Amino acid sequence: MTTATPEPLVDDRLAKRNAVLLALAQALGGASASIVIATGPLVGYMMLDEDKSLATLPVSAMVLGTAFGTIPAGMIMRRFGRRAGFTGASLLGVASGLLASFAVFRDDFSLFALACALGGFAGAFVQQYRFAAADTASEAFKPKAISWVLAGGVLAGIVGPQTVIATKDLFQPILFAGTYLAQAGLALVALFLLVFIKIPKPPRQNRTQGGGRPLLKIMSQPRFIVSAACGICSYALMSLVMTATPLAMIACGLSETDAALGIQWHVLAMFGPSFFTGHLIARFGKERIVAIGLALLAGCSIVALSGLELAHFWTALVLLGLGWNFGFIGATAMLTDTYRPAERNLVQAVNDFLVFGFVAAASFSSGALLNAFGWGTVNVLVFPFVILSLGLLAWLVLAERKAVTTV
Repeated sequence: MTTATPEPLVDDRLAKRNAVLLALAQALGGASASIVIATGPLVGYMMLDEDKSLATLPVSAMVLGTAFGTIPAGMIMRRFGRRAGFTGASLLGVASGLLASFAVFRDDFSLFALACALGGFAGAFVQQYRFAAADTASEAFKPKAISWVLAGGVLAGIVGPQTVIATKDLFQPILFAGTYLAQAGLALVALFLLVFIKIPKPPRQNRTQGGGRPLLKIMSQPRFIVSAACGICSYALMSLVMTATPLAMIACGLSETDAALGIQWHVLAMFGPSFFTGHLIARFGKERIVAIGLALLAGCSIVALSGLELAHFWTALVLLGLGWNFGFIGATAMLTDTYRPAERNLVQAVNDFLVFGFVAAASFSSGALLNAFGWGTVNVLVFPFVILSLGLLAWLVLAERKAVTTV
């Protein structure tokens, strides 16, 4: 005798309630990443006495924490439910902020990098907010639920930098110690909101069904290779330039407030277009949107190389955010063509691990490149990777068209 697998709960009233709470939590908890991006390299630069090339290590530690937290986040929430996973991660976010502030007071670079890594691990759970918002939604409401949470991401891009501006001098002359206390406070408020979400645990999977094709077979598909390459290129190049920008701005005589506002505009450019990127993909095609994103990344470097005024930095950061949005979301959409439903979780996890691994390497090398070769070299390095990705994309389009015509 077999028991039927229970149907997932569909309740749009509950989904709307959850989406609002998750959007607010995203605006608060998601602000941690922009806080670390805006201040981490500056804190590292101040702490390090000799080897300033390691100044961007805190951002790299955060990204690595997110990469290593992606799979455990899924496993924990599958076992204990969304609310337990999210609230536990928020507690870790509080601890991360407190530890980072303590490290700044102690002038302890290693402890500060560890705190950023813990914050990144908590951020892996924040990445799941948009999926959780759709858990109890009907098919018609799912896109709206996800959009509401993305709106929280836009707010996070404002809350984070504004928090930096308001708190950076709170404990003068120790710069940014108050910022990380405020980061812990934001995570604590997010924790309070997440206590009220209600999302039933998913039903157990029926193991009698097949698990899909071997992973290597999936990864050997030309479409997987190109989509992964374009996704890695979009995210890693964004990280390379973004991580170096606050340091470059300070070196050019601009203020910490200028740098924080630049990151704010950058994050808004990253998430703001998400409300219509899907419509553009549906109208113009995934490959074309990825190509536009890659071109925008190149445009960012062209602007950055054309001058060192505040307007050059801010314009470059906006183009960088737009390029990431089109390139990475388009590449993610391409990836969905490469797997079957039973293969989804494994393929997505492998893709995310590859992406965040390269992003960590890019953010780590960013400081060393800036310190050794200068701001110009950081931007010049964008062009060969953009050209390579565009070449792979063109090859894939031509190969698939040829395959269609020969059938």
